[in-house]
Amino acid sequence: MIFPILEYDPTRTAFIEPSKVIMPLDMPQCCVICFFREVIDKIVIEHNAKVLVTDLWEDGPHPVYEIEYNDQRLAFFHPGIGAPLAAGLLEKVIAYGGRKFMVCGGCGVLDKDMSVGSLMVVSSAIRDEGVSYHYLPPSREVFANPAGVKALEDTLNIKNITHLVGKTWTTDAPFRETPDRIAKRKEEGCLAVEMESAGMMAVAQFRGVTLGQILYGGDDLTCVEWDERLWQSNTTIREKLFWLCADAVLLA
Repeated sequence: MIFPILEYDPTRTAFIEPSKVIMPLDMPQCCVICFFREVIDKIVIEHNAKVLVTDLWEDGPHPVYEIEYNDQRLAFFHPGIGAPLAAGLLEKVIAYGGRKFMVCGGCGVLDKDMSVGSLMVVSSAIRDEGVSYHYLPPSREVFANPAGVKALEDTLNIKNITHLVGKTWTTDAPFRETPDRIAKRKEEGCLAVEMESAGMMAVAQFRGVTLGQILYGGDDLTCVEWDERLWQSNTTIREKLFWLCADAVLLA
């Protein structure tokens, strides 16, 4: 018996194919995908961002913004939470005209040496979610786009910012991260856990666009008991990550 999630269909054109139902826009090819709502709100106000388009989903509006940065056009948006929504919004922005993407977000840490705010460039992701299996044949993990990884690493190295490059664990179920599963992912070399990387990387690979992702260390899953570490209060690093991604995506 083959489970539905493993029934990969390589057909390129779907029944609802984005390029056939979405009109392209005059938008920048370079785009930052930012998981930090307060950072997006701040940049919108301080840089007088223009709304390129607003996608209406059942949870509300999802605007795509544009600003000028380093004399170039730069788009940015919040991808929602979870791989299905993030993948869907990425699909739409690709159809609008986006071609290069840098993603900044936070993660739970599986390496006890990753402090709050420590940075990690994603090199691959364990596919413990559902979205990626609709874009790529079944496999244990999906690998990041080399150009995206290089652009982020080059940007961080130019600024002399210490960082790791490593594997993350993408899961749909943060409340089912059991001790045994955490131990297995650590044995596989995962440094972090989050909910979107594998799905977004699979979409980018399927659509032939560049995508890189940087995460900062958040709550700690290496202890006997979960330690939240107040990671979401680290507002300084969150805004810095947006501008690091802006520099990287223009370099890619």
